[in-house]
Amino acid sequence: MHIGNGIICPVTGIPMLAIAGATAFYAYKQAKKDFSKEKILPTVALTGLVFALQMINFAIPQTGSSGHIIGAILLASLLGANVAFLAMCSILIVQSVFFADGGLLALGCNIFNMGFLACYVAYPLLFKPLENKNKPVLGAILASIVALQLGSIAVVAEGAFSGSITMSAILNFTGLMQAIHLPIGVAEGVATGLIVAISKVVDTKKMSYTLSAISLVLAGVISQFASAKPDGLEWSLLNISDSVVMQTQGLLYNMSESIQHNLSVLSNMPYAFGNVVGLLVVAVLMYTTCLMLDRKTVTVKNEK
Repeated sequence: MHIGNGIICPVTGIPMLAIAGATAFYAYKQAKKDFSKEKILPTVALTGLVFALQMINFAIPQTGSSGHIIGAILLASLLGANVAFLAMCSILIVQSVFFADGGLLALGCNIFNMGFLACYVAYPLLFKPLENKNKPVLGAILASIVALQLGSIAVVAEGAFSGSITMSAILNFTGLMQAIHLPIGVAEGVATGLIVAISKVVDTKKMSYTLSAISLVLAGVISQFASAKPDGLEWSLLNISDSVVMQTQGLLYNMSESIQHNLSVLSNMPYAFGNVVGLLVVAVLMYTTCLMLDRKTVTVKNEK
């Protein structure tokens, strides 16, 4: 569901980037209130796991398309909405900047579609109520499905606002996006529910180390066998190719493409090596964020 630069124009991309930035600031301030040092290891491990899982595209039978887990509901269910949103920001920034996976101009849209809607809509409205009724697995499945469907609708809206999708193709594009992301949401929900269930009976530290090892294997080995078929968004766009008007003109687009071309060094490395380096970059970025969250402000009172 990573949108490239050509689908989003500056009129849409810049305000969405501002919204993503404001939400990240809110998430940081809220997460800082109750974040503790004990949460650093599981936060870094889970962020790394989601980053690695997003590398594993699986083929969707009978469609000619593929999909991958987004992971925002998984992060929110185990870390809370605010920390999860910051983790998704870290993942999407590294993907965009160092892998050119998702356009810089579309970064705000991607953060909103894959992070905000999952963490602040699907998670509190679906997962939390069902978790409170002792049905976390069902909550994970339903929240994951809804999060991807909402994200799919947002992609359509952003493309339409940018002038990339003609008005006559909006309904068709919406139908294609909803249909192809439904099985992805189901797969993600089942995987999320399984991990959530395991987390309730496994020691947090042991689970964090295990997830870190799994992430390395996924990034360094399994990712090489991921499906090469177009993902859900690419597949949907291919099916309405006659109605797509790419936004590839203008100074901001050219600047965005140039900057991304120069920074996306990991995309030019040997596949497995670049993925592992990217995983380490995400881990360092999230670890730094966690240190900032754990840093408490000390108020010094003047003695009279």
